[in-house]
Amino acid sequence: MHIALLGDSTLDNAAYTEGGPDVVAHLNAHLHGSDRATLLAQDGAVIASVELQVRALRELLEDEEEGDPPTHVVLSVGGNDLLGEVDVLGAPARSVGEGLLQLRDRAEGFGSDYREMLDRVLSLELPAVVCTVYHGAFPDPTEARIVDTALRVFDHEIVEAGVDRGVPVIDLRRVCSELEDYWNPIEPSERGGAKIAAAIVSALRAPR
Repeated sequence: MHIALLGDSTLDNAAYTEGGPDVVAHLNAHLHGSDRATLLAQDGAVIASVELQVRALRELLEDEEEGDPPTHVVLSVGGNDLLGEVDVLGAPARSVGEGLLQLRDRAEGFGSDYREMLDRVLSLELPAVVCTVYHGAFPDPTEARIVDTALRVFDHEIVEAGVDRGVPVIDLRRVCSELEDYWNPIEPSERGGAKIAAAIVSALRAPR
């Protein structure tokens, strides 16, 4: 098994572990023999950035000198895109229903971009796993509840995209569920990275 990691700082979290092991290091520690993981994800990436990562992965697959090409792919992206949608939470609305429709419009645009990107990843014809966007660690309880409520709408798009394509989904909201799993409100700590790595191994080894 050679796992290629695509996406953002959820997988590329070395800058947030205070010198400890990051996700890919934890993942390689779980693997045995010739199994390994390769990090193509990049801190700060958005959905559109994954195209460059897919090209890099394709080059690895087509490199005749690569004796151990990737066999599986894990994708975790979308959180940075959602940072660009935060303004909708402060948008005026005449009713709760109108506010929900505004949120849904944003989520549908996000979902359309995500599905297009996921199809490009799947065009490589490798077994894949996708991850939802986690809650984060917001110290203010009211802010945390608002973020959690909005996130459910956007994460539904990721879950639906995966289910429609027969791709297993790791719900990172359940994986990184404690404050200690985060280095700051939106980046995974060493502990969070360890949990993410364990969830990836479990998902890839689960019977399909």
